[in-house]
Amino acid sequence: MLQACIGSICKKAPRWSLFTLCLLIQTAQAGQPASDAIASAHPQATAAGMAVLQVGGNAFDAAVAVSAALAVVEPYSSGIGGGGFWLLHRASDGKQVMVDGRERAPLASTRNMYLDEMGEPIDGLSINGPLSAGIPGEPAALVHIAEKYGRLPLQLSLAPAIHLARDGFAVDKQYRKMAGFRLKALQKSSAATEQFLLKGEIPPIGHKIVQADLADTLQAIAEQGTVGFYHGEVAQRLVDGVKKAGGIWSLEDLAQYKVIERAPLVGQYRGRRVVSAAPPSSGGVILIEMLNMLQQLDIQRFDSTQRVHLMTEVMRRAYEDRALHLGDTDFVDVPLDHLLSPSYARLRVSDINPDKASVSQTISGLAEMEGNDTTHFSIIDKAGNRVSATLSVNYPFGSCFVPPGTGVLLNDEMDDFSIKPGTPNAYGLVGNEANAIEPGKRMLSSMSPTFIETDDDVAILGTPGGSRIISMVLIGALEAMRNAPVDHWVGRARFHHQYLPDVIQFEPGALSEKTQNKLRVKGHELEEKDDYYGNMQAVHWDKKTNKVTAGSDPRGIGAAAVIPE
Repeated sequence: MLQACIGSICKKAPRWSLFTLCLLIQTAQAGQPASDAIASAHPQATAAGMAVLQVGGNAFDAAVAVSAALAVVEPYSSGIGGGGFWLLHRASDGKQVMVDGRERAPLASTRNMYLDEMGEPIDGLSINGPLSAGIPGEPAALVHIAEKYGRLPLQLSLAPAIHLARDGFAVDKQYRKMAGFRLKALQKSSAATEQFLLKGEIPPIGHKIVQADLADTLQAIAEQGTVGFYHGEVAQRLVDGVKKAGGIWSLEDLAQYKVIERAPLVGQYRGRRVVSAAPPSSGGVILIEMLNMLQQLDIQRFDSTQRVHLMTEVMRRAYEDRALHLGDTDFVDVPLDHLLSPSYARLRVSDINPDKASVSQTISGLAEMEGNDTTHFSIIDKAGNRVSATLSVNYPFGSCFVPPGTGVLLNDEMDDFSIKPGTPNAYGLVGNEANAIEPGKRMLSSMSPTFIETDDDVAILGTPGGSRIISMVLIGALEAMRNAPVDHWVGRARFHHQYLPDVIQFEPGALSEKTQNKLRVKGHELEEKDDYYGNMQAVHWDKKTNKVTAGSDPRGIGAAAVIPE
């Protein structure tokens, strides 16, 4: 159906005829991988990406298609009213770049905009409604990726998403769960109520969510590029809707938004090259810092309890550094070279007691220190181009606000700023002045799209999960680096520590009763979660056998697809 939709676009646009597409296919270089592969959080998004690949697109065109499709069928996790990070590898010249489409604070933002007269956070103000929304970056990022790295016209890459928005998609259990979690907030926006609910309530399974206004906005982007979103009629509707509901957006906010290309962070672990997200993501910094510490400890030689103990101590220290030092490097100085150095790793592990848990509050002067509301996909094409992308609207369904006439569900990423030093955000993460609110600043993130590379293989992985993203990617990366199958990376039971609260959180079955008891003896506090968390999507290319495999987290509803040459 999606390929038919793309075909119909070709017929309507002579410049992008089937003849042109045939030329694209004939001139494409097969490269080394034997297959195309995509793993994403929703089957229809994976299908959208594969349809674009099959009509001559490359991994970057597919990334545009998957991103936009997820914006339609997974509105509780991402959307064109949000942002993200796209980690790209171009096979023709080996270029690696992070496309930063993170949201920005509106120009009218103020340091204390979410605090009351007593200087305390106002409950819900940084999470619900248009005042919680940063200026979206995803539309600009999709146009940038298509124009600079893709091979197909933007109208073709966005055609599957436009089709899904106009014709609708069926409600499933995950949609009902997320809509139920945010029902009251959704009901406060008349446009969101009409778009995502049925007569003001959670729609039943199988009900079709049709988003005609969103289809029109996506069509405007397809035809006009960034002008179709950040200027003109759509921009005016966005600003009018936000201001009428108490927000602070301006047309200047939208007109000023620019994508930033950043050099990814690169580290080494046991002979493997780790490429990950740069600030304003904390993901790459903290992931590489943790791997540097683990390399000093050589955890493979210990039993399972001691490995969990040492990994917990490493997570504790890295997340502390996140709280103390990290923010948007365009606004604050972040000591990246220091944090990522082997000498700093040696210093950080020097006070780890092998027999006793540390106490977070005494590690530094801080007295006190992000759920499945983000999405990820991984792609490789036959030319060897690859993408690891993590996208978000922050909390489930973002701000739960839709400016009338746009179909654009706005994010609530302003909550990712440190609205008050030492005060936890929606995911229990705290920050310092480095992540304070400033006009035009990009809020800190945990999103961690990652490549792991050797001469023999390539791993592409990432996950949603709020504050737990980085620890999940760490665990998945360690699985990849011990040559486990992709299904093990995405399926392995997880545990997490984020400095504060000072507790090891873990999934059911992640830690045996024996291990739990031994960890308690060492002084760790444990908290078993009621359900499973995360939704990792991964692709592996074994260069020795030239075999490509992909895996979608069994906790989610996603799909992994591999199409042989």
